[in-house]
Amino acid sequence: MPVTSKLVPIFFAVFLVAGCALPRGAAMVSEVVNEKDKQNPSFEVVEVTRAKAPEIAKWPKTGWSGSYRWLPAGRGPTAPIIRNGDRLGLIIWDSQENSLLTSPAEKSVNMADLVVSASGTIFVPYLGDVVVSGLTPDAAREQIQTGILSIAPGAQVQISHNSGQGNSADLVSGVAKPGTYPLVGRDVSILSLIAQGGGIATTLRNPLVRLIRAGQTYEIRADDLFANASKNVLVRGNDKVLVEEDKRFFTALGATGTERLVYFEKERTTALEAMSIVGGLSNSRANPKGVLVLRDYNEKQLRPTGPTMQQVVFTFDLTSADGLFAARTFEVNPGDTVLATESPVTAVRTITGILGSLVGLGTTISDNS
Repeated sequence: MPVTSKLVPIFFAVFLVAGCALPRGAAMVSEVVNEKDKQNPSFEVVEVTRAKAPEIAKWPKTGWSGSYRWLPAGRGPTAPIIRNGDRLGLIIWDSQENSLLTSPAEKSVNMADLVVSASGTIFVPYLGDVVVSGLTPDAAREQIQTGILSIAPGAQVQISHNSGQGNSADLVSGVAKPGTYPLVGRDVSILSLIAQGGGIATTLRNPLVRLIRAGQTYEIRADDLFANASKNVLVRGNDKVLVEEDKRFFTALGATGTERLVYFEKERTTALEAMSIVGGLSNSRANPKGVLVLRDYNEKQLRPTGPTMQQVVFTFDLTSADGLFAARTFEVNPGDTVLATESPVTAVRTITGILGSLVGLGTTISDNS
């Protein structure tokens, strides 16, 4: 049987395979962006260029608020402040004969463990309820001393202060020694508090510091807190501090160096940085003209000057300077999917490989004829 006639069915099979979907690891860019040409597209396709990038940057953020909210730095006097629930100790010294405060055998009176009431007062004999909440220990001592002088002109007052729950902060998680820590002064910073707790656990990936105060939550990445002294805010009584992993991520798929969930290594990540983080494009598979970012918006975020559909595909051409600059400014949002599409050359190589194999098979058939 002639070789040509034997190869006819083989070549017919090759063309049949070529007309079907060949095995590959990612979609072709045309398979995705051609959606925009349909009469009723199911998602929006947006080509990102340098000219469009500034306007796209104004579109609503997805997956988070767009930035972490942190407190402005503030400094204060170093002395502690007496707060409700704190415990004070008073020692009043009076050496006068017939003192109203001391006995003949004792020249001092010790009033220990005085709890500052909910109204901010402590009870002092002959003075009644004295307001001390909001004062430093020195200011409270002077106030009591002044009041005592009217009944004991030569008396001297000594005061001690122990912080209560209202003058302490809680380290809840993410440190070596979680617990409640008293604020011995008004100048205790958040880094000092974390240091008291043994520092941030080394097992945490991309740690995030969260501060809960008066029903409000503030967040900052730990590396930003360490790098910027102005972020090292003062801690207040009843503050709650948690250190947790930054759980924001995007998904890398297609012809990239990896296919996985990728956690954000800093507060913001651009599309070009995202490609670098995942190991770049596969030289043998990826189409640099077809890098895509897939994003979901909610219905309330749709607007005439922004996304018009809930699902949007942003496209980048990394073979041009315009596309590279656009990718360098476009921010990837948490929950996005970064997809490197398959190069058409990959399909050609697949067909060529199949042809090569079948031609070799045909030669074998001929040799055996």
